[in-house]
Amino acid sequence: MQDELYIKRCIELAQKALGRTYPNPLVGSVIVHNGEIIGEGYHHKAGEPHAEINAINSVINKDLIPESTIYVSLEPCAHYGKTPPCALKIKELGFKKVVIGAMDSHDKVNGKGKKIIQDAGIEVISGILEKESVELNKRFFTYHEKKRPYIILKWAESKDGFLDKDFKPTSISNSLVNQFVHQLRADEHAILVGTQTALNDNPGLTVRNVEGVNPVRILIDLNLKVPDNFKIFNKEAKTLVLNSVKEGNEENIHWIKIRKDDFISDLMDILYQEQIQSVIIEGGRFTLQQFIDANLWDEAIVIKNENLILEKGTQAPEFHSEPFKTETVRDNTMAFHTSRMV
Repeated sequence: MQDELYIKRCIELAQKALGRTYPNPLVGSVIVHNGEIIGEGYHHKAGEPHAEINAINSVINKDLIPESTIYVSLEPCAHYGKTPPCALKIKELGFKKVVIGAMDSHDKVNGKGKKIIQDAGIEVISGILEKESVELNKRFFTYHEKKRPYIILKWAESKDGFLDKDFKPTSISNSLVNQFVHQLRADEHAILVGTQTALNDNPGLTVRNVEGVNPVRILIDLNLKVPDNFKIFNKEAKTLVLNSVKEGNEENIHWIKIRKDDFISDLMDILYQEQIQSVIIEGGRFTLQQFIDANLWDEAIVIKNENLILEKGTQAPEFHSEPFKTETVRDNTMAFHTSRMV
């Protein structure tokens, strides 16, 4: 029971860095001596020290470490990247025991970190709050196991099921829901729209109303119809333009060629190569429907304005899924769907 309590704390710590650690996972760590937390830390950003190192560095009396247990939400790394392997540091300091939330399925780890620690004669327990620890890194695990990003569909519709009024941009969600949407952008790695949405709405796709990192912007514009003075091409965020015409780099813009046939499959391959771990599909009906029809999504968030009747315009995507959760925010209802086992 105590082990679960400390792993829960590891997860809470890890969540502080949501949206900031890509391409690394979210990891938290706690060090306990005689039932008392003497150190804790989490991974803040790729290239910076990992959770275990931050926890170790926070311990005031290092002499207590050989008699302490270190808890970590994800298996300690076993490879040299921008930082040395945490498993070797744990071995070097001679912790009494290591408790792991979830094992790391990444090829470079995948049991190797646990083995290094066990081979040093240190007791290791894994699989404590495993479901919650895997959920914490659903983006990381999806990316490495399915070789594609974690996909979140999102749209707002009127009570009568339209995305706009007379095919012109229309405000549907209220200010509180808009704040939620911007937090979602800050939490996820990338955001994707198609040609028509870019032309109709001229969106910047950046984070406003909340603090956070701007997501990577992905524009599907096969025939390069979107003018280069549109907001999506400004310097506020990295932008990938998937098209059938040209490739190359211009400052923060990365032009990538993609085939028109077998488009979705190619898109997944490209996003995997670009190390995009999660993406919000915020496109119009056509783009969203492609993902729905291909059954290629992990979560969907459908926002409905219960007081808005539009009568005519772009119809919302055809989507047959029962939400696992709904929230009412003033006149808006947010329905949360998942294609995964929860």
